[in-house]
Amino acid sequence: MSSPRYVAAIDQGTTSTRCIIFDKKGKIVAVDQKEHEQIYPRPGWVEHNPEEIWKNTLEVIAKARIQQHIPLEDIAAVGITNQRETTVVWNRLTGKAYHNALVWQDTRTDVLVTHYEKTRGADWFRERTGLPLATYFSGLKLRWLLDEVPGLRQDAEKGEALFGNMDTFLIWNLTGGVDGGLHLTDVTNASRTQLMRLDNLQWDDEILQELQIPRAMLPSIVPSSKVYGTVQSEPLRGIPLAGDLGDQQAALVGQTCFMPGEAKNTYGTGCFMLMNTGTEIVPSHYGLLTTLAYQFEGQPPHYALEGSVAITGALVQWLRDNLGMIRLSSEVEDLAATVNDNGGVYFVPAFSGLYAPYWKSNARGVLSGLTRYGNKGHIARAVLEATASPNP
Repeated sequence: MSSPRYVAAIDQGTTSTRCIIFDKKGKIVAVDQKEHEQIYPRPGWVEHNPEEIWKNTLEVIAKARIQQHIPLEDIAAVGITNQRETTVVWNRLTGKAYHNALVWQDTRTDVLVTHYEKTRGADWFRERTGLPLATYFSGLKLRWLLDEVPGLRQDAEKGEALFGNMDTFLIWNLTGGVDGGLHLTDVTNASRTQLMRLDNLQWDDEILQELQIPRAMLPSIVPSSKVYGTVQSEPLRGIPLAGDLGDQQAALVGQTCFMPGEAKNTYGTGCFMLMNTGTEIVPSHYGLLTTLAYQFEGQPPHYALEGSVAITGALVQWLRDNLGMIRLSSEVEDLAATVNDNGGVYFVPAFSGLYAPYWKSNARGVLSGLTRYGNKGHIARAVLEATASPNP
């Protein structure tokens, strides 16, 4: 019998879910992708339906395999990468989520940020977790859910409610769900909760007590690369599940930035630059995050410095879905090319506050410089320049 020829990757992103199948040389042989709904209940609130994402995950896996008629025995392993910080809580007995997932862009915890800035100060959290107080991270989102969803805190204290970022939710479902699904997360995703200490890679009991989060609902923290178990769900039943990284750390590994000082920059929903700092925890004095880069089984953890911008590609999506200026995202370049410059129009896409280096959770988006001269071409140009200005 021949050895397996492929590996599969599940990429659960902010706007869509993909399954990509690679051959031994890293060449893509099949890919399928499906968008999910972006839910905006109130200004600044952003949610996803975790059940929709789970169904989409199964669908894209099946369609990717069908494209090239790939049998199960030809797949050696599957790994997961995911939108970080997006917070979901579900019942271990029923598998049902208590609430829509709170997306990393969601700003409803701004009141909690203000409260803890006054009572504890940002440095108390940063020194332990590498992260400033901000609406960005999972811990405060989880606290909000525990406070606001009826019955959730009681179930959490009984050990019936489970918490995780999207990687944890998918792993639990893929490995059996209510029938013994694995409740775990890797060090990179755990580092984005603001609940894990950087120095020992363990949940911090003092932070849990401060945020009133029951420890029983937290997943086990594991390395980013090891065989965690086998998939129990079709269409990957029996395949080893062998990797889990947050999407930006996965990009760092995928770009083979394994040496200290090597960095990658990724443009997607947001823009994220990560630089490997090796096994050293490097605090930033200039508004960057100190975070986990990766940990391979049997090896020490590697850390990174990160600069984050919340809205880049999502600004094009907003132009398409909210304003209806374009029908497809790919049309934005042609629209921007109808003008020679931005006509004095500038966009600050702080829809979810300003991230690095400012960390202003109360900031909001600004479109400025509008005159009667301005048209939709100038706005499209301002959108692209806000994402990645071609000129210094």
